[in-house]
Amino acid sequence: MDLGLAGRNVVVTGGSRGIGRQIALAFARKGANVALCARHAGPLAETEADLRRHGVNVCAARCDIGVKPELEAFLEQARHGLGSVDVLVNNPSALAMTDDPHGWEASLNIDLMASVHATWKVVPWMEAAGGGCMLFLSSGSGLEAGSPPAYAAAKAAIISYSKTLSVDLAPKRIRVNTLAPGSIEFGGGYWDRERTSDPALYERVRASIPWGRMGTPQEVADVAVFLCSPRASWVTGVCLAVDGAQHKGNL
Repeated sequence: MDLGLAGRNVVVTGGSRGIGRQIALAFARKGANVALCARHAGPLAETEADLRRHGVNVCAARCDIGVKPELEAFLEQARHGLGSVDVLVNNPSALAMTDDPHGWEASLNIDLMASVHATWKVVPWMEAAGGGCMLFLSSGSGLEAGSPPAYAAAKAAIISYSKTLSVDLAPKRIRVNTLAPGSIEFGGGYWDRERTSDPALYERVRASIPWGRMGTPQEVADVAVFLCSPRASWVTGVCLAVDGAQHKGNL
């Protein structure tokens, strides 16, 4: 299916590994130009090279999105390098698993406020261009109890924030949606580490997923590119679980 993404300009924050990397690559495979940022130069350079193999325009920069001036500078660079920002994917997470001041500060700063700051920066550009699309990455942890409090609270706040934005920005022709991935496994990621460090936890969570396995970043990315494409033109204000039925609630 042609998703109508060829030539669109997409920004993915935290796009060098895991879900963010696969989202960036999925857009590039559809012919979209991609700007991405990450803290670590090595994975960022590898992803940039992989993106360029698809023949699209790529803008990559090191950036700590938790530092507002760095994030804003990256977004300005992305806009200049690509020419516009049609799609913004707010992806990163601190993955703070502790219920202490550090866990709360990291979760609110990286998971929530970095997305807010990026939104404040990009919305005026989209409005001036006549529209756009934003996608937030939340988590199944934002839908139900049972996860570390700081992480879960930040992810729940993202869902609420995205929903409010979808209503406020609809008259400006800016669509806003959220993905809530379940347990996603990839090399070097959280569940890959837990499989070794806490196999009992890993197996307990894996067994809670009706499909009997963890998800993959590619499975999340495939949904992300559809939601951000013209094919999803009447979809806004949605929080969509991508989790193999791991989340059991009706809502």
